[in-house]
Amino acid sequence: MKLSPDTSCSKLFFETDAWQKGYQAVAGVDEAGRGPLAGPVVSAAVILPRRFDLPGLNDSKQLTAAKREQLYPLIRAQSVALGVGVSRVEEIDRTNILQATLMSMVRAVSRLQVMPDYLLVDGINAVPLALPQETVKKGDSRSFSIAAASVVAKVVRDRLMETYDQIFPGYGFARHKGYGSQQHRDAIASLGPSPCHRRTFRGVREYCPAGQDGDG
Repeated sequence: MKLSPDTSCSKLFFETDAWQKGYQAVAGVDEAGRGPLAGPVVSAAVILPRRFDLPGLNDSKQLTAAKREQLYPLIRAQSVALGVGVSRVEEIDRTNILQATLMSMVRAVSRLQVMPDYLLVDGINAVPLALPQETVKKGDSRSFSIAAASVVAKVVRDRLMETYDQIFPGYGFARHKGYGSQQHRDAIASLGPSPCHRRTFRGVREYCPAGQDGDG
């Protein structure tokens, strides 16, 4: 499946519109991990070429883990440029999840090997960079560039959480990836928060020792 801007595919609408306006390096930007109780928030920025072959590319949440792992190396190989940015737990607790997410997006864009001249950003919050950009609600299911970024961010974050599972056993990070499953909540209640838990998040802060709830 080779796609180009003359393809009648709605998931290239935003890219095609930007290309027709004269922009050359259009980067899709998305994040993974805003909602979990543990672990970092990870963002990715991806510039796709005008022709690519990424069968089944879609919003990462609509794909199986196996399909994401299949697409990940293809996206890396075919992208014009790819960048990943991370905001760790300490930053999330020090600021807030929105600001930490935006900073991870800034880092992802700054790590692109090719400077983009236009951004397509998933959601409603613009990236605080002096670049032309468009926010796209549910962009990971409406734009191939954003979908590619969503897959990269999800795969990178999932792998980090699998590493944390080895460092901090007992919480089940490899299974739930830090999200608030009942098993995860029970583990927090039993073991207390680990160093990679978000101490300002409800479901964690209740179990933090006084003075260690992220507010001080």
